[in-house]
Amino acid sequence: MPDEACVNPLFLQWVKEWWDTARERNSKGATTYKHAYDSLKACPIRFEHPSNLQQLRGFGPKICERLTEKLKIHCEENGLPMPSRRSRKRQSGPEVNPWAAELSEEEQPARAAKKPRKAKPYVPAYRSGAYALVLALSLQDENAAQVGMTKPDLIEAAQPHCDASFTAPPDPTKYYTAWASMKTLSQKELVYERGRPLKRYALTDEGWEVAKRIRELAAARGDLGEAAAARIARPPPSRTEDQPESKPPRAAPESKPSRARPETIALDDDDDFGGNMDDVADAAAPYTKSENSEYKDVVADGNAVPDDSALPHFAPIRLAPGSFTVELVLDVREVRAKTDRDYMQDQLTKKGCPPIMRSLELGDALWVARCNNPGWLARMGAESDEVVLDWIVERKRLDDLIGSIRDGRFHEQKFRLRRSGVKNVIYLVEEISMDAMHFQKYEESVRSAIASIQVVNGYFLKRTQMMDESIRYLASMTKLLKKVYEGKPLHVIPTKVLTAKNYLPLLKHLREKQPSASHHISYPAFASLVSKSDLMTLRDLYLKMLMCTRGVTGEKAIEIQKVWKTPYDFVKAFEQCGPGEEGKRKRADLVSDRLSHLVGRKKIPRGVCQKIAEVWGEA
Repeated sequence: MPDEACVNPLFLQWVKEWWDTARERNSKGATTYKHAYDSLKACPIRFEHPSNLQQLRGFGPKICERLTEKLKIHCEENGLPMPSRRSRKRQSGPEVNPWAAELSEEEQPARAAKKPRKAKPYVPAYRSGAYALVLALSLQDENAAQVGMTKPDLIEAAQPHCDASFTAPPDPTKYYTAWASMKTLSQKELVYERGRPLKRYALTDEGWEVAKRIRELAAARGDLGEAAAARIARPPPSRTEDQPESKPPRAAPESKPSRARPETIALDDDDDFGGNMDDVADAAAPYTKSENSEYKDVVADGNAVPDDSALPHFAPIRLAPGSFTVELVLDVREVRAKTDRDYMQDQLTKKGCPPIMRSLELGDALWVARCNNPGWLARMGAESDEVVLDWIVERKRLDDLIGSIRDGRFHEQKFRLRRSGVKNVIYLVEEISMDAMHFQKYEESVRSAIASIQVVNGYFLKRTQMMDESIRYLASMTKLLKKVYEGKPLHVIPTKVLTAKNYLPLLKHLREKQPSASHHISYPAFASLVSKSDLMTLRDLYLKMLMCTRGVTGEKAIEIQKVWKTPYDFVKAFEQCGPGEEGKRKRADLVSDRLSHLVGRKKIPRGVCQKIAEVWGEA
């Protein structure tokens, strides 16, 4: 029925407005408002006061309280009396109200009153914005605590105690920072503001009580020194005249347990995407690493290596412990936003891990051992002063991961990472907020891709919630690798013995024969090798050509290559099917008939076989 026919048109109008707003903001509350709207629109019973609407589905205390406030404003503006909160009396007769979710208080049988629940003392989450703000305010001396802190000073003091940034949103799709917690602290009357035009913030009496509880948490985790703990333990400073009287603390609402995030692992590498990706953020637009590397000619192409006997013999360059330091190298294109390009570099520097910024040929971050004696490594037979370690990071925001799967970069990057010879590959996936309906179309394919990274390729997967968490991970990895590598010798392969053809066989041979020793190459040699298109063999190129057909994964391509060894053999097989309709039918069934014995992920669907025939079999 139309909205005008509803017996509660005013309440329905307001609920409809909130529902529309929630849908525009993609808020989870849109579902609740929809239920409330549908039940109120269908209900034939007139309600005088919003509190009685709790009988209907979708109406809880919060919605009813919002409606009550709206009704008060409406009555004041129109000179109407505010209805009372009386519940509807039970109507005589055996009829039961089918719209009521439960009986009103006057209809319920007498029963024992519930024991009021004791409010839990408020303690902000560890290293949250509220935690850091209260802790920073409580660490001042007594005089400063009375005067309060300005916003810039408070942010500077609170940032070391918080995992999120007080100045930059967690990702470009959001606008709030950790400073938003100040509103919560003000609402709970733990912090008060003073001064105009320059605001200053200070703790109330209740705020000092919370600070003591934070002190206990911080002390238990060993985050504070004795001097800081002593300052928190002191009694709160005496209240000045312009400090408001503290009110009894309000009971903090019980926090709902965080919902577990089930992660379904589907071991299928068929990434079949459809739909439009125009609404993906500009930051996720694909880019191609430079193919005109300044190091491209450092390593020669060389000849193929038939067996281990053709591998070169050499004496490795030895880097003694203490003669080098481990440094993080970050790609210059790793930016937070177009207007905030130095955020990652600045935050890593603040965490004691200043990165080396350069345009990387492969990956988004890697680690090098930098010699303390400039020029020594070059004199020994390896260019520059840097040696590439066996760790590399490929960072993907969730929207970029979807885009890379759709345009083929995902398989291309995994292929190049495998051919780089780096032993430890880390995929760093940032799970930013995305439109729920949009992401739902690609959810299964994303899960499949993530499972492929771990199970098929054997790479390590690290999932983070925001860029700040990714930065903390890179900083902690840098500190860890310093401990691992700086205390042991490194063996460097002289660049002159390397070629594009012998590099991978040589690494494999050394790792099998000398598993306890770590062999590395210089950064220019590494950049040269990963930038060479000649590094691919005919088989690699053939497999890549096969994988250009949607639905043909790496495993399926390998099975095809086992039967038809070269592209020439594959094209000839289609030509032998003959002309006409009969030949067309044979070409469509060629791959499926020959590989009908395959099962599982290797099995090639008939529809995919027909696509292959159209690409390879049509002249």
